Amino acid sequence: MIRLYNTLTRKVEEFKPIQEGNVGIYACGPTVYWFAHVGNLRTYVFVDVLRRALSMAGLKTKLVMNVTDVGHLTDDADLGEDKMLLAMRREGKTAYDIARFYEAAFMKDLARLNVLPADAYPRATDNIPEQIDMIRRLEKNGYAYVTSDGVYFETSKLPDYGRLSGQKAEDKKAGARVDMGEKRNSTDFALWKFSPTDGKREMEWESPWGKGFPGWHIECSAMSKKFLGVPFDIHTGGIDHVPVHHENELAQTQGADGVLEANVWMHGEFLTVDGGKMSKSLGNLFTLEELVTRGFDPLAFRYFCLGAHYRTKLNFTWEALTAAQNALKRLRDTVRGWDEPGTVGCADHERAFWKAIEDDLNTPEALAALWNMVEDASLPSAAKAKSLAVFDSVFGLGLVDLVGKAIEVPDDVHMLVQAREAARKAKDWKESDRLRDEIAVRGFAVEDGANGPVIKTS
Repeated sequence: MIRLYNTLTRKVEEFKPIQEGNVGIYACGPTVYWFAHVGNLRTYVFVDVLRRALSMAGLKTKLVMNVTDVGHLTDDADLGEDKMLLAMRREGKTAYDIARFYEAAFMKDLARLNVLPADAYPRATDNIPEQIDMIRRLEKNGYAYVTSDGVYFETSKLPDYGRLSGQKAEDKKAGARVDMGEKRNSTDFALWKFSPTDGKREMEWESPWGKGFPGWHIECSAMSKKFLGVPFDIHTGGIDHVPVHHENELAQTQGADGVLEANVWMHGEFLTVDGGKMSKSLGNLFTLEELVTRGFDPLAFRYFCLGAHYRTKLNFTWEALTAAQNALKRLRDTVRGWDEPGTVGCADHERAFWKAIEDDLNTPEALAALWNMVEDASLPSAAKAKSLAVFDSVFGLGLVDLVGKAIEVPDDVHMLVQAREAARKAKDWKESDRLRDEIAVRGFAVEDGANGPVIKTS
């Protein structure tokens, strides 16, 4: 059985679903005020690999990914402005129009990365009653109190607050840089924020405590309960969610329902750029569309992500992405020359693959197993093709669809290749190079073999 690292227990554990044969997964989704950047997208590739691996292990998965379209303030705690309202002023559109536009852009990115669709994408704005109901339960159980600007969760009422991040409540308080205001503890956080009294806020709702909007954390606790029930099996997100968002989610569910929200908490590490932090101010916050504009296949970025374990930092450079694209191209060119899948696969290589995947999704080792199989000259290609179906069900690189399918080369490219071959025979190297470049512009490459030129995709 697959073994996974649990942030809550700080160890790799054998995964045992709550309900035999079924796995409930909640993935923290996007805040749809801007395009997702490649650091965000790395996390969703990791979640997709997790889900695919569990499915291939014979488990039925249900994945719920929320869409935050209200309540996420600029500092991730309770200060600053709602990111949706900032975007509204920036673009001169309604917050709802902005949310739907960037939600659609996010879904397009996931599709281009071959991330399988979630079973549900609940929006925070569509689940306000559930969030209000959860705040009622927290208030009834003595965990919520009202101030002049909202309703807050009292963290001192929860003895083990801080268990997910490994910080004691006193340490979190000491390190907090939050204006206390009327809060009883610096780590207390907003469950509901009141609208300003001097004007109407576009995104606001009536509540028992006053007109306003939900805090960021309550949406995930309320919607995970609604769509999966609590406790559920696995909660995922980026490593940056651990100290605040996920810590507070865990606290809310414990306070409202007296149970853990999820049994296993999994987090993907940061993607750095040229060894440093990604940020708008540094101009290195790249979107998937920017990668495509620079000539990269989205699946080359997926391959790049698979080359590092999800719990290790991954350094993004254009050179590293180019290497990933070249490796993916080599795989594609190779499997195109294979026979259709046979009845028998490559058992030894499959065992090596599963040993890696079952070891906390060790994708670098799993990729090594794939390459070992690809380069094993003792095996018939039909056997490799059969095992490739197993490997790619987890990798999601779309390789299986290419097995045995020759490249479709347009007539004009064939003519250019023939012209280049004639130039080579005439030793007109300048013309030969010019034609090679023209072929490359059309997306193809020519390799000069003993039996003549071989056309490949570039």
